[in-house]
Amino acid sequence: MTETDTPNASEILANELAIEQAHVDKVYDHLETATASARNVEAESRAKFQTDRADWMREEDGTALFERDAFAFQAAKRLAILDAEHEGLVFGRLDFNPAETRYVGRIGVRDDDYEPLVIDWRAPAAEPFYRATAADPMGVVRRRVLRCRDDKVTGIEDDLLDDTTQTDLVVIGEGALMASLKRARGPRMRDIVATIQAEQDEAIRAPHQGVTIISGGPGTGKTVVALHRAAFLLYTYRKRLEQGGVLVVGPTDLFMRYIERVLPGLGEDSVTLKSVGDLATDVLGFGSQRVDEGDAALVKGSLRMVQALRRAVQEPLVAEKTRLRVSVKGEILTLDAAELTTIRRDILASHKANRARRAVEKALLDALWRKLPTDIAALLDLPREIFDEIVTSQASYVMFLNAWWPRLNPEMVLARLADPAFLHKVAHDVLSDAERQALSDSLQHARGFVPDSEHPRPTWSVSDIALLDELAAMIGPPPVEVEADPTIFLADGSDVSELVTLADRLTTRHEVDPDDDLAVTHAHVLVDETQDITPMQWRMLRRRGPQASWTLVGDTAQSSYPNDDETRRALRDLIGRGASRYFKLSTNYRSPAEVMELAGEVITAVYPDADLPRAVRHTGVAPRLLTSSPERLGESLARALGQLGAEVEGTIAVITPAGRYHSVTDMVAGLPLPVGVGERVSVLTALQSKGLEYDAALVVSPDEIVEQTPGGIRVLYVALTRPTWRLATIDITDGRPGAWRESLESPLSDSA
Repeated sequence: MTETDTPNASEILANELAIEQAHVDKVYDHLETATASARNVEAESRAKFQTDRADWMREEDGTALFERDAFAFQAAKRLAILDAEHEGLVFGRLDFNPAETRYVGRIGVRDDDYEPLVIDWRAPAAEPFYRATAADPMGVVRRRVLRCRDDKVTGIEDDLLDDTTQTDLVVIGEGALMASLKRARGPRMRDIVATIQAEQDEAIRAPHQGVTIISGGPGTGKTVVALHRAAFLLYTYRKRLEQGGVLVVGPTDLFMRYIERVLPGLGEDSVTLKSVGDLATDVLGFGSQRVDEGDAALVKGSLRMVQALRRAVQEPLVAEKTRLRVSVKGEILTLDAAELTTIRRDILASHKANRARRAVEKALLDALWRKLPTDIAALLDLPREIFDEIVTSQASYVMFLNAWWPRLNPEMVLARLADPAFLHKVAHDVLSDAERQALSDSLQHARGFVPDSEHPRPTWSVSDIALLDELAAMIGPPPVEVEADPTIFLADGSDVSELVTLADRLTTRHEVDPDDDLAVTHAHVLVDETQDITPMQWRMLRRRGPQASWTLVGDTAQSSYPNDDETRRALRDLIGRGASRYFKLSTNYRSPAEVMELAGEVITAVYPDADLPRAVRHTGVAPRLLTSSPERLGESLARALGQLGAEVEGTIAVITPAGRYHSVTDMVAGLPLPVGVGERVSVLTALQSKGLEYDAALVVSPDEIVEQTPGGIRVLYVALTRPTWRLATIDITDGRPGAWRESLESPLSDSA
C-alpha cells in the first residue's frame, strides 16, 4: 500500500509519524538518563580527591588520583559523545520477515533491560540498512528513513524491498535516496549515513589492513564514503586505531572546513584532519595554502627533486675553494677542498647533517693527525689527546667548523635553490633548463618576505611544504640545546607555590632520537582526492604512516598532476606487497545527467579512459553555454547569477581561473544581485572547488582554467561537475565559443 493508493493518505502519514515519534521520544528519555548518569560520574570523580598540597602525598592518595583521572576521562568522553548526538540521533528503521524491528542511529542506546532501542549504524546488525536491495533484501521487508529536526520526526521515506512477503506495512514516499538528493546543499557537507547505498557500504566496511583504494567519478560519494569508513574503522578496531590515531588528508583548507562536522556527527572526534598544505606542521611548525603556477608545481612535485635536494644538503654553505689550515707546534697542517669534499660525502652517507657534528669533528681531527709527520710527532712527544686539544682550541678551526658544518634548517637549504647558479650546480643533469628556471623563479618569489608579527618568513607554497619536509627528514632535527648550569632553586620573589626539584628538571629534558624525523605518525591514514597528490607529497604522507593502514580515494580523470607514470610509481612504493583491495563507485548521485553528459564529452576527448559514472537524476535543463566580451563581464555575471539564484534555493559557486580570482571576487561583490542571492554566492578557483558541491555553478572562462592549471582539461572537468542542479559557463571572447567546446556535439552558445 502506497501513500497515493489510499484516500486518507494524510491520516496514514500522520499516524506513522506518531508511531515513530513515540519511539524517538523513548530513545531521548533514555539518552537524558544516560547523560545525567555520566555527569554524576564526572562530578563524583572530580570530588574523589582534593588537596591543597599542604602535606606529603601518601601512596593511597596516588591511587585515588589515578582513579579520579580515569573516571573523569571516561565520563567526559561519554558526555562528549552523548552531547554531540542529540540532533538526528535516530534515522532508520528495518522491518524484517519474520517479524522483527530494528532502529538504526548514530550511537547505540539501550533500555533498562539492556535491550537495544537504537543500533549504532557501524554495528554488524545495522548492515542490512545499507546493503539490502530488492534483489537481495537480506530478510528486510521495509526500510524506513526518518527525517528529524532535533528530536522531532518531520518526515518518512520508505523502500519496500521484499514485495513477495504478505505484510500490512505502510510504505510512504518516493525512496530515501532520491528524496535526499533533492535537498539543497549548505556550506558544509552533510553526512549521508541514512542513505548510503550498497556499493558504498561495501567499501566502508572493508577490512582495515593494508591499502583500500576507492575510485569513482564525480558525484559518486567518494568523500562521504571515506569519512564514514573512518568512523566505521574507529568503531570496529577502536583499540588499535584510536591509540595510534587516524589522519584524514584533503586538498585544501576550504575542503577541510567543508567536511569538518561529518565525523563528529557520526560519533567520532578522535581523528586528525589536515589539508596537504598543513600536513607537515608537526615538523615545520607552519603550513601553506598558496598554490604554485603550473610549471613550478610540476617540477616541485617530481621525484627528481629528491636528488636535487640531497645534493643541496651535501653542498657546504661556504665557498667552493675552502680549505682548513691549523698550526701545531709550528707545523702548518692543511686540508684542501678535495679532501674536505671526501670527508663531507663519507659523513653524509651514514649520518644526518644536524646529528653528525661529533662525527665531523672526529673525521677532521683524524685527517689532520694523519697530516702530521710521524717523526715530528715523536720528536715533539705529542700524544693524540694533546694534539686534539691544540687543534680544537684554535680560532681558525672553530670558525671553519661553524661555517663549514653549521646547524641547518629546511628553509635555509631550500632557499639556496633560488640562486640560478647554485641550482644549476646541483640539478643541471636532473632538471631541464626550463624546469630550473621555473623552480628558481618560484623560490625567488617565495623569498619575498611578508610581514608577520614576530617571525617573517618566505611565503612558501603547498608544493614547497613537501620539499621542506623532505629536507627535514634528510638533515634531521637540530641538536638539543643543553643548559650548562640548570638552576635548581626558585628565584627570589617567585610566587610559585611548589618546589621544583632536581628530579623535576632532569625528567623534563627531551632527548631527540637522531633517526627521528619528528613527524607524528598515525595508525590509519585516509587520503581524499589522491589524484592530485604529487610524488613528493606521497613521500611526505608515508612519513606520517610508515606502519599504517591506508584508505585512498580519488579519480584519475580529475587529476591536476599530469605525470601519471611518477604517480603510479609512488603508489606502488606505498602499497608494496601488503594486502590491498579496490572498490569502484559507479553511480553519480550528485550531478544531473545533463551536466554529466556535457562534462563527459569534454573529458573523454583528451582522456578516453575516464571513469564516467551513471547519473541517476535528470533535471530536464541543459547547461547554459554563454559568451561575454571582457568589457561586459560584470553585466554577464549579474544576469547569469540572477537567473541561477531564481532557479535554485541553495548555494551557488562562481568558479574562475586562478588569474581572475581576485578581479572576479571584487566584481561579484559589487553586483546588484536580487535580494537573497548574493549571500548564497561563493567565488573560488577550479582547484579550490575540488571535492565540493553546490546547487548551481557558473564556470568563468573555461579556456583560461585549462591554460593556467597543470591538469588542463581534467581540472576543467572538476569545475563542470560541481553543481547538483544547474550549470552555466561564460566564455570571455569576442562572441565565438571557447576552444574547450570543440569536442562538444552541439557547441552553440548564447550571449551572456
